[in-house]
Amino acid sequence: MDKVIIDTLGKLLTFLQIPFESITVKKDGDVLRVNVDCPEPSRLIGWHGETLNSIQHLLKSVVRSLEKMERAPFLVVDTDGYRLMQEDKVKKIAEAKADFVRRTGTRVTLSPMSPYFRRIVHMHIASTPALSDLATESIGEGDYRQVMIRLKEEKQTDAVSEELSPVMSGDDGLENLDV
Repeated sequence: MDKVIIDTLGKLLTFLQIPFESITVKKDGDVLRVNVDCPEPSRLIGWHGETLNSIQHLLKSVVRSLEKMERAPFLVVDTDGYRLMQEDKVKKIAEAKADFVRRTGTRVTLSPMSPYFRRIVHMHIASTPALSDLATESIGEGDYRQVMIRLKEEKQTDAVSEELSPVMSGDDGLENLDV
């Protein structure tokens, strides 16, 4: 599949007249990380990652079709470490909120974010031994879906019967995520 990804993305970038030097694919758990070595990364990234998002979406769809897959592969297109920086930012914010949860015993709801970044938070909390006393849960609907971080000992709440408003809101640094 790596060859299909590299060939397809190369053709797409050439068609869009976005110069690139190389494309590499690396497996990272269940994620295929596609890195584009690009002399003009800002052209590939676009305004707040919009171009990169669109190219990633197209690439997933084409690869799914060419490989006759039931579901699109979980791949992340990156250039100049842009996605990795965003992922690190989300993890650091989640860790800061986790610290708040521990100190206060109060659950925290992060700002709404895309499924991609919610997954990053869930996976980070679940796979980090130092955060093993915490649990995450996605709540809300559509564009307003959020991650709630809570102590594992706390009973799960029924989102219908109790409003889960954020303990900390607005300025958690998650407002301008680009995926």
